[in-house]
Amino acid sequence: MGNRLRQVSKRDASPAVLKIYQELFGDRDPVAQPGTATGTPGDYWTTYALVPEILTMSRDSLMAMLAPGRALDARFRELAILRAGIVGDSRFEYSQHMKVARMVGLPEEKLAAIKGWATSDKFDPSERAVLAAADELVGRNLIEDATFAALKHHFSDEQIMELVYVIALWRMHGLIVRALHLEYDNDTTARMTEVPAPPVK
Repeated sequence: MGNRLRQVSKRDASPAVLKIYQELFGDRDPVAQPGTATGTPGDYWTTYALVPEILTMSRDSLMAMLAPGRALDARFRELAILRAGIVGDSRFEYSQHMKVARMVGLPEEKLAAIKGWATSDKFDPSERAVLAAADELVGRNLIEDATFAALKHHFSDEQIMELVYVIALWRMHGLIVRALHLEYDNDTTARMTEVPAPPVK
């Protein structure tokens, strides 16, 4: 379908944007020569660059949550992000964070089971609490009392705060990516159209 908004090339970029482009794309102009190290088009970054403050805030908030040494262990973070991608219907988030999940040590058997986690025996009670929280928060804008009690049993308040923030942050970016047809979520919004019946003979 193509981009809904224009992208910012290096020649039109502010100094703050150029700094981020250098980190992500090296010396390339990411509009003239698209692509990232993970194989995505990269138009998430070049479209966010329309408003440099949004690009900077987005990069900073995402990188902060991905940094080592956070209260919430990376495997729980990645399970939550993957479910946010699945429930929020963002192929980009799902695809990117399958790769990150492997990097932080989540085994293939769990990654293969995550779409049907509710009926799977691959997840321990702490992981199931995280997955349920992600499903409920993205799908229904709440976390059920029973799910929250399970979170409290396994995690500190600081860890739960990070978990809720991570789910909400990645959901926000998933919404933006879908709305603007970026990265792997550039499909048509007309998927729910009626298929005509055959003509009456």
